[in-house]
Amino acid sequence: MTTREDATREAAALGEQLRRHAHLYYVLDAPELPDAEYDKLFQRLQALEAEHPELRTSDSPTQRVGGKVLEGFAKVRHKVPMLSIRTETDITPGGASAFDARVRKELGLAEDGPQVEYVCELKFDGLAVNLRYEQGVLVQAATRGDGEIGEDVTQSIRTVQQIPLRLHGHAPPVVEVRGEVYMRRDDFEALNERQREKIAAGQKNEKVFVNPRNAAAGAVRQLDPAIAASRPLSFFAYGLGEVSSPEQGGPDCATQFDWLQQFHAWGFPIGTQTQRARGAIELIAFHETIARQRDALPYDIDGVVYKVDSLELQRRLGFVSREPRWAVAHKYPAQEQLTEVLGIEVQVGRTGKLTPVAKLAPIFVGGVTVTNATLHNEDEARRKDVRVGDTVIVRRAGDVIPEVVGVLPESAARPAQQRGPVFTMPRKCPVCGSDALREEGEVDYRCTGGLFCGAQRKEAILHFAARRALDIEGLGDRLVEQLVDANLIRTLPDLYKLGFTTLAGLDRMADKSAKNLVDALEASKKTTLPRFLFGLGIRHIGESTAKDLAKHFGKLDAIMDATEEQLLEVNDVGPVVAKSLRTFFDQPHNREVVEQLRACGLNWEEGEPATRAPKPLAGKTFVITGTLPTLSRDEAKDKLETAGAKVAGSVSKKTDYLVAGAEAGSKLDKALELGVAVIDEARMLEILENGL
Repeated sequence: MTTREDATREAAALGEQLRRHAHLYYVLDAPELPDAEYDKLFQRLQALEAEHPELRTSDSPTQRVGGKVLEGFAKVRHKVPMLSIRTETDITPGGASAFDARVRKELGLAEDGPQVEYVCELKFDGLAVNLRYEQGVLVQAATRGDGEIGEDVTQSIRTVQQIPLRLHGHAPPVVEVRGEVYMRRDDFEALNERQREKIAAGQKNEKVFVNPRNAAAGAVRQLDPAIAASRPLSFFAYGLGEVSSPEQGGPDCATQFDWLQQFHAWGFPIGTQTQRARGAIELIAFHETIARQRDALPYDIDGVVYKVDSLELQRRLGFVSREPRWAVAHKYPAQEQLTEVLGIEVQVGRTGKLTPVAKLAPIFVGGVTVTNATLHNEDEARRKDVRVGDTVIVRRAGDVIPEVVGVLPESAARPAQQRGPVFTMPRKCPVCGSDALREEGEVDYRCTGGLFCGAQRKEAILHFAARRALDIEGLGDRLVEQLVDANLIRTLPDLYKLGFTTLAGLDRMADKSAKNLVDALEASKKTTLPRFLFGLGIRHIGESTAKDLAKHFGKLDAIMDATEEQLLEVNDVGPVVAKSLRTFFDQPHNREVVEQLRACGLNWEEGEPATRAPKPLAGKTFVITGTLPTLSRDEAKDKLETAGAKVAGSVSKKTDYLVAGAEAGSKLDKALELGVAVIDEARMLEILENGL
């Protein structure tokens, strides 16, 4: 047995050796030691710590993998809020000029004045984390969360090899380093290949990941740190949280660039493309350079970030709406790639919309491995003449929805007999067999199966259970999918036939969760007519229209039996909405669902039709933004709509008033730009009480 004194010296020396070689390998990409030799050192340290457990410290290289499985994430209140930065909406190089102009204006610099110095960084597409070090040792890691409170993910973060467990060199008493956990593209592809092999081998609960960001974020936010340890995660440092002052032993950095160099000295990787720039011209040059390099980068980015370099100027510029004036994220246009169409299928949405979808040979575009792309509708598919076997241009429109932009000319020029048939939308729903109809003036075909159609079932139930509908807490996506797939729910009334025993027997459903859901279902039976109408998911019937219908008719039966002419008498109900209502309630199976729901005990107060007295705010449009002192947005919206006002979601020239609370954002900027009257909650209540 090794003596304690000898073991202590050897363990300390091994720890330093392993930390040095790990830094060379993972951060500097300049290994000096073969993997086998590194493994021998690692195993020797493990043996020493097993023999002398008191030598096993929290920053030991052996403590990166494993750890106990947590029961839940602890909440962490950030000492310094993790605020997001503004996104520049102009994705052309002009966005850089606009940011420079805003900074110069805020600083009061003349046109011929000195250029502002910036730091230009990449906008990494991963999960932002805050790393807290005390006396140089990592003690806590937390996600951004809502900016004020995040989740403690220390155990998972300790498995990321590029994050030092102990800072190199001199460390202040306290410092918080912020950055992005991400996954390299090659590591992501290798991970997915392993996942496909597991699926092919019949392993359950395995899946292929959508993109590197989701795979990285999902690994960090796991209660079992071994999952994070099994995935190849990387890290870049770029920001600062709490830090000891220079008088307390902290670094004396005057610029953002100085801090990045300090991070690197402490052992963190920083973006190699990071550079300083002077003025708008050099910002534009950086934006264009990275745009050319973007596809060749080993990791995903969704833009670049510009920050005023001087910390003193950052303090002068300050913040607006919880966003720093001294920084901006400048994104790029959606990317395009070529791939082959393997097939064309028709998907059915929640409201019955039939959408043709091109099944593609997998292609990496816009940060995602794409295998499906929308063709929107029959007219669009025919206009682009997309056929099976064609080589097509695929784009992630708005970095969200993959779409087929067009057919490669060489592919479209092939003889007709060498191409697939022209796409034609089926006239029957491919799921339930109901008629698929196209309304006059519409481009989309829709299934008339309503609540009867199986393809619409899951989304119909989720919509019915949503907060602004029946508000059934606990009935989320995964549970609905499980209930429908197990054939426990076929129509909405089946929800109210679920019992505690059935729910408690489901996978990952604890007794307490089952009881809570049973209680929530029972509580949802007492509702309101507008909520019930909205919850049915009738096409074109939103919350506002449901309220108007309830006020106008007073009773559900009156709405169900109303003619199109009678429906047109309702405020804001036009021919399209009236026809949609009649089509819905003319389907016997939809009426049957309503009657069954009533039989299950759903009830609401009904009354006589509302009087048609003029309302004080009729014809006025309001928009609400920010956090109001005493009312929630929904409460304020209800009060305004009761008084006859229309409450819109965005500011336009037609907006009469913007009700602004704390932390009002871009809507306030837009209102000021358009000259819209801005009022607070107190003034809104005064208007509601006394009129305009």
